[in-house]
This record gives sequence, C-alpha cells and structure tokens, in this order.
Amino acid sequence: MSQPTTRVVLYSHDALGLGHARRNLAIAQSLASGMPNAMGNSATGLLVAGITISGVEPPAGFDWLTLPGFAKGPSGYCPRRLLGHSPDALAALRSEIIGSVLGEFAPDLVIIDRHIAGVRGELTTPLCRLRETSPNTRIVLGLRDVLDHRLTTDREWAALGGAKAVRELVDSVWIYGDPTIHDATATGEVPSPLADVATFTGYLSEHRTPLTNARPAHHPDEPFILTTVGGGSDGFDLLLAAARMTPPPGHAHLIVTGPQLSADQRQRVVAEATHPATTVVGCVPNLASLIEDAAAVIAMGGYNTSCEILATSTPALIVPRNKPRLEQTIRAKAFAAAGLVDVLHPENLTPNALTNWGTDAVHRTVDRSSHDGSAIASIPGIAARLLAQTARKEVA
Repeated sequence: MSQPTTRVVLYSHDALGLGHARRNLAIAQSLASGMPNAMGNSATGLLVAGITISGVEPPAGFDWLTLPGFAKGPSGYCPRRLLGHSPDALAALRSEIIGSVLGEFAPDLVIIDRHIAGVRGELTTPLCRLRETSPNTRIVLGLRDVLDHRLTTDREWAALGGAKAVRELVDSVWIYGDPTIHDATATGEVPSPLADVATFTGYLSEHRTPLTNARPAHHPDEPFILTTVGGGSDGFDLLLAAARMTPPPGHAHLIVTGPQLSADQRQRVVAEATHPATTVVGCVPNLASLIEDAAAVIAMGGYNTSCEILATSTPALIVPRNKPRLEQTIRAKAFAAAGLVDVLHPENLTPNALTNWGTDAVHRTVDRSSHDGSAIASIPGIAARLLAQTARKEVA
C-alpha cells in the first residue's frame, strides 16, 4: 500500500526582493520531482508569501498562498497595498491566516526561509500552536549559505530569545550552501544549539528548473554581456554604471533592471544607455538561460543570482550590496577565494571599471565544478530521513 501524500508548507519572508520566494520555489520543485523516489509517495503543498513571482507557475501539486503584503519603508515594515492597517494589525491578520492554514492543511513538513518568526513575529504563535497540536509535524529552518557579519547575527538571534529558544521550535536547520566555500556554523552565524541539527544541502544551483520554459526575451543574436540586479529594488547604482560602460568590441550589452526598480530610476538608466549596442529591459523570462549564454555577466551578489552563475562557466563580476547587510559582500569574497567569480567593491564601481573587466572577461570561461551544487537532488532525501525519524518515534 502506498504512503499518503507528503504535505508541505513553505513560508518565505517578502518585504524586500524576490530571493526568499524564489528559494522556496526551487525547494518545492525539488520536493515535487524527488519525493516519489525518496519516499515512494508524492508531495503537495503551499508556497506562503506576501508576494508571488509574476507569470511563474508552481510545480505540480503545489500552489501559491498569497498573504496581504508587507514592504520595507524608511521607518520599517509597512503594508504594501492595504489601506487603514497599521503594521501590527497587518501582522496580526497574516498570523491568523497562517495559523488557520497550518491547522486545516495539517502539513507533515514546514520549511521556513530564513526568518523563523516571520515578519513582526507573525509566525511565533502559529508555530507554537502547531508544536502543541501536531507534535509529529517536522519544522525546518532553511538558511542561505551566508547570513551576515557575526555581530549582526548575534543581535538577531538574541532578539528571537536566543538560539536555544529557536531550537525548541525547529527539528532541523538546512543550510543551502557548501561548507568548503563558506561555513556559517564555523563562523558562528549559526550558533551551536542550531549548528548541532544543521545539514548542509549544497547550493541550489545544479538541475534547477527554469522559472519558465519560454524563450528568453531580447536574447541578442550576437555575442553579448549581461548585467542583472535580481529584483532591482537595490540595484540602481550598478545599473547606472553599467548603462554608461562601453560594451566589449563585437558584443551587445543587455541590461535587465528587474521588476522592482522604480519607474523614475528605470528612466534614468535608459537615458544613460546611449551606446548603440546597449539595450535596457525590465525583466525577461528564463534569466538563467541568458546567464548561461552570455559571454560575461555583471551582477549583484544575491543568493539566487549567485546560484544561477554557479551553474554555468560564464565569467562573472559581482558588485555586492554592502548596506544594510554584509551578506552579499561575505559571499562574494568567499566565491572569489574559491576562484568562482571576480569581485568589485561598490566604492570602486565606475563605468570604466566595468568596461575594463568586460573587455577581458569575454575571452575566457570559468570552471566551477569544484563547488557542491547538489541541493535540488539532495533535499528530497534529507526530507525523507527527517520524516522517517518521526515515524520511528511513532512506532516507539
């Protein structure tokens, strides 16, 4: 007799950018394709976030649950669209929705991306209630390879009541990275109470399902260099410098601003892109395919873009964000030390610096076979072993 379908809830923080949602989407794709072999049954679930990725269908068996959204404003979190709601009122509303979903959907596995308490603590009550009513549900805290500088992470764990308090809520910590490149348990970013239950999955880079199978829009016919800044909400400085650079001889230059760049900033980037070989677009389907096809890529150092670069041999220059977090800077330095990318510090960002790098980079490739990019393949097995622990406890 076949086992029942494994039910999964994946929660992602949504106040800035698309990184959290994209990471959970990749994990859902992994579980949808890999659980039949890992456990002999299918997976189904909900991707819970206050933002969805436009035009992207979740994998078979999964669906979006879109919450009323938060945005990150100058004074902190605020409602993205709802009027007449304070941040606390919106968090309370979202908490009630999440709690109801956890109770009614009865997941076997809950995977929370990065922020165990959610936005403004919205997950704390639902997770505590889930612990009491469904003790066999396995709760996973999923972390990207790099969190931040140790002083920052210490403050963040303390604000959550300390790592021991977080450990009481979770059964396992999955770190989506390769410890030979950056080990967040060794640096103390993941404290010992959580490091003791941590598993490194490898990067979410190899065998990642494209967000869409559509042909990449605006794909140049000639060799080209690509500039991308992810969602675009914090990439204006790099986009402006890229617009002013001179593309390598014989190459086009495609600049993808991302869907979250403001209209005013996008107009400025377009106005500065006067070189006839340069084209500026807002977003394209299947950006990973463009990264693979490009002669060279200039990018910020977010996790998802970094994984898409790791899956190729395309030379890459990372210009990491260094405010308000050092996460991208730490990752870029670790990648550079492993020979995976080149790095340009934001203080040294100029059109001329980009021109010089691009002119050289288009004549080479990069061997990235040394990194562990096996997360897509490994996560179903990791999940199956975690769920099997529950089954053994039930038998005992």
